[in-house]
Amino acid sequence: MERIAIIGCGGSGKSTIARQLAQSLEAPLTHLDRVYYDEQWRPLPQGEFAAQQEELVAGERWIIEGNYASTLPIRLAAADTVTFLDLPAVACLWGIAQRRWRYRGGQHHQDGVYDRITWNFVRYILDYRRSMRPWVQSLVREHGPHVRLLTLNSRRQANQLTKRVRDEHQPLP
Repeated sequence: MERIAIIGCGGSGKSTIARQLAQSLEAPLTHLDRVYYDEQWRPLPQGEFAAQQEELVAGERWIIEGNYASTLPIRLAAADTVTFLDLPAVACLWGIAQRRWRYRGGQHHQDGVYDRITWNFVRYILDYRRSMRPWVQSLVREHGPHVRLLTLNSRRQANQLTKRVRDEHQPLP
Protein backbone atom coordinates (compact mmCIF):
# COMPACT_ATOMS: atom_id res chain seq x y z
CA MET A 1 0.00 0.00 0.00
CA GLU A 2 2.18 2.80 -1.32
CA ARG A 3 -0.20 4.71 -3.59
CA ILE A 4 -3.77 4.69 -2.30
CA ALA A 5 -6.83 6.27 -3.92
CA ILE A 6 -9.80 6.59 -1.58
CA ILE A 7 -13.20 7.05 -3.22
CA GLY A 8 -16.84 6.89 -2.19
CA CYS A 9 -20.02 8.85 -1.69
CA GLY A 10 -20.09 12.12 0.23
CA GLY A 11 -20.37 11.38 3.94
CA SER A 12 -18.95 7.86 3.60
CA GLY A 13 -15.85 8.69 5.65
CA LYS A 14 -13.21 9.20 2.95
CA SER A 15 -11.43 12.00 4.80
CA THR A 16 -11.45 10.13 8.10
CA ILE A 17 -10.05 6.87 6.73
CA ALA A 18 -7.52 8.84 4.66
CA ARG A 19 -6.21 10.66 7.75
CA GLN A 20 -5.97 7.42 9.72
CA LEU A 21 -4.17 5.54 6.93
CA ALA A 22 -1.81 8.46 6.29
CA GLN A 23 -0.87 8.56 9.96
CA SER A 24 -0.33 4.80 10.22
CA LEU A 25 1.58 4.52 6.94
CA GLU A 26 3.37 7.87 7.33
CA ALA A 27 2.30 8.69 3.78
CA PRO A 28 1.57 12.13 2.32
CA LEU A 29 -2.16 12.85 2.17
CA THR A 30 -4.04 14.98 -0.33
CA HIS A 31 -7.70 15.90 0.04
CA LEU A 32 -8.92 16.65 -3.50
CA ASP A 33 -11.45 19.20 -2.23
CA ARG A 34 -8.47 21.31 -1.07
CA VAL A 35 -6.94 21.07 -4.55
CA TYR A 36 -10.15 21.70 -6.48
CA TYR A 37 -11.62 24.58 -4.47
CA ASP A 38 -10.12 27.83 -3.24
CA GLU A 39 -11.02 29.64 0.01
CA GLN A 40 -14.15 31.11 -1.63
CA TRP A 41 -15.23 27.66 -2.84
CA ARG A 42 -14.46 28.47 -6.48
CA PRO A 43 -13.43 25.44 -8.57
CA LEU A 44 -10.13 25.12 -10.37
CA PRO A 45 -10.36 24.90 -14.17
CA GLN A 46 -10.58 21.23 -15.21
CA GLY A 47 -7.25 21.21 -17.07
CA GLU A 48 -5.37 22.65 -14.08
CA PHE A 49 -7.09 20.19 -11.74
CA ALA A 50 -6.02 17.25 -13.92
CA ALA A 51 -2.47 18.60 -14.21
CA GLN A 52 -2.16 18.94 -10.45
CA GLN A 53 -3.29 15.33 -10.02
CA GLU A 54 -0.72 14.18 -12.60
CA GLU A 55 1.95 15.80 -10.41
CA LEU A 56 0.55 14.26 -7.23
CA VAL A 57 0.46 10.70 -8.59
CA ALA A 58 4.04 10.99 -9.85
CA GLY A 59 5.17 10.68 -6.23
CA GLU A 60 6.47 7.38 -4.84
CA ARG A 61 3.98 7.26 -1.97
CA TRP A 62 0.66 9.01 -1.53
CA ILE A 63 -2.89 8.82 -0.32
CA ILE A 64 -5.40 10.83 -2.32
CA GLU A 65 -9.01 11.01 -1.21
CA GLY A 66 -11.91 12.32 -3.19
CA ASN A 67 -14.27 11.31 -5.95
CA TYR A 68 -14.03 13.56 -8.98
CA ALA A 69 -14.87 10.74 -11.38
CA SER A 70 -13.82 12.81 -14.39
CA THR A 71 -10.19 12.65 -13.24
CA LEU A 72 -10.34 9.28 -11.46
CA PRO A 73 -8.48 7.54 -14.34
CA ILE A 74 -5.38 9.62 -13.49
CA ARG A 75 -5.34 8.26 -9.94
CA LEU A 76 -6.31 4.73 -10.95
CA ALA A 77 -3.47 4.44 -13.46
CA ALA A 78 -0.88 5.21 -10.77
CA ALA A 79 -2.50 3.63 -7.69
CA ASP A 80 -1.63 0.24 -6.28
CA THR A 81 -4.63 0.24 -3.91
CA VAL A 82 -8.14 1.64 -4.21
CA THR A 83 -10.30 1.88 -1.12
CA PHE A 84 -13.92 2.24 -2.22
CA LEU A 85 -16.25 3.26 0.60
CA ASP A 86 -19.54 1.85 -0.65
CA LEU A 87 -21.79 2.63 2.31
CA PRO A 88 -25.60 2.78 2.27
CA ALA A 89 -27.15 6.20 1.75
CA VAL A 90 -28.42 6.32 5.34
CA ALA A 91 -24.87 5.87 6.67
CA CYS A 92 -23.61 8.63 4.35
CA LEU A 93 -26.39 11.00 5.39
CA TRP A 94 -25.54 10.26 9.03
CA GLY A 95 -21.88 11.02 8.25
CA ILE A 96 -22.88 14.37 6.72
CA ALA A 97 -25.03 15.20 9.78
CA GLN A 98 -22.16 14.33 12.15
CA ARG A 99 -19.71 16.42 10.15
CA ARG A 100 -22.16 19.34 10.13
CA TRP A 101 -22.58 19.07 13.90
CA ARG A 102 -18.83 18.74 14.54
CA TYR A 103 -17.72 21.67 12.37
CA ARG A 104 -20.87 23.81 12.55
CA GLY A 105 -20.86 24.35 8.79
CA GLY A 106 -18.52 26.33 6.61
CA GLN A 107 -15.28 25.20 5.03
CA HIS A 108 -13.03 22.82 6.95
CA HIS A 109 -9.51 24.01 6.37
CA GLN A 110 -7.99 20.65 7.24
CA ASP A 111 -9.56 18.71 4.36
CA GLY A 112 -11.11 21.45 2.23
CA VAL A 113 -14.68 20.20 2.58
CA TYR A 114 -17.27 22.93 2.48
CA ASP A 115 -20.25 21.96 4.58
CA ARG A 116 -22.93 22.94 2.12
CA ILE A 117 -25.98 20.75 2.45
CA THR A 118 -28.45 21.29 -0.36
CA TRP A 119 -31.30 19.20 -1.67
CA ASN A 120 -29.20 18.42 -4.73
CA PHE A 121 -26.45 17.07 -2.48
CA VAL A 122 -28.95 14.97 -0.49
CA ARG A 123 -30.39 13.59 -3.75
CA TYR A 124 -26.85 12.83 -4.96
CA ILE A 125 -26.22 10.80 -1.79
CA LEU A 126 -29.57 9.01 -2.01
CA ASP A 127 -28.93 8.15 -5.68
CA TYR A 128 -25.17 7.44 -5.47
CA ARG A 129 -25.37 3.64 -5.41
CA ARG A 130 -27.75 3.58 -8.39
CA SER A 131 -26.13 6.20 -10.59
CA MET A 132 -22.50 6.85 -9.58
CA ARG A 133 -21.39 3.49 -8.21
CA PRO A 134 -21.73 1.66 -11.57
CA TRP A 135 -19.75 4.41 -13.29
CA VAL A 136 -17.01 4.36 -10.62
CA GLN A 137 -16.83 0.56 -10.74
CA SER A 138 -16.53 0.69 -14.52
CA LEU A 139 -13.70 3.23 -14.29
CA VAL A 140 -11.87 1.01 -11.79
CA ARG A 141 -12.22 -2.01 -14.11
CA GLU A 142 -11.06 -0.02 -17.14
CA HIS A 143 -8.24 2.08 -15.68
CA GLY A 144 -7.20 0.09 -12.61
CA PRO A 145 -7.15 -3.62 -13.41
CA HIS A 146 -3.78 -3.81 -11.61
CA VAL A 147 -5.00 -2.27 -8.32
CA ARG A 148 -5.87 -4.04 -5.11
CA LEU A 149 -9.52 -3.03 -4.69
CA LEU A 150 -10.82 -2.84 -1.12
CA THR A 151 -14.58 -2.32 -1.12
CA LEU A 152 -15.85 -1.40 2.33
CA ASN A 153 -19.60 -1.55 2.91
CA SER A 154 -19.78 -0.27 6.48
CA ARG A 155 -18.02 1.97 8.96
CA ARG A 156 -17.18 -1.19 10.90
CA GLN A 157 -15.25 -2.56 7.92
CA ALA A 158 -13.48 0.80 7.51
CA ASN A 159 -12.51 0.76 11.19
CA GLN A 160 -11.26 -2.82 10.89
CA LEU A 161 -9.07 -1.86 7.94
CA THR A 162 -7.52 1.15 9.67
CA LYS A 163 -6.93 -0.90 12.84
CA ARG A 164 -5.28 -3.70 10.86
CA VAL A 165 -3.02 -1.24 9.01
CA ARG A 166 -2.18 0.57 12.26
CA ASP A 167 -1.33 -2.72 14.03
CA GLU A 168 0.83 -3.91 11.13
CA HIS A 169 2.80 -0.65 11.00
CA GLN A 170 3.58 -0.12 14.69
CA PRO A 171 7.10 1.24 15.18
CA LEU A 172 9.47 -1.15 16.90
CA PRO A 173 10.43 -0.28 20.53
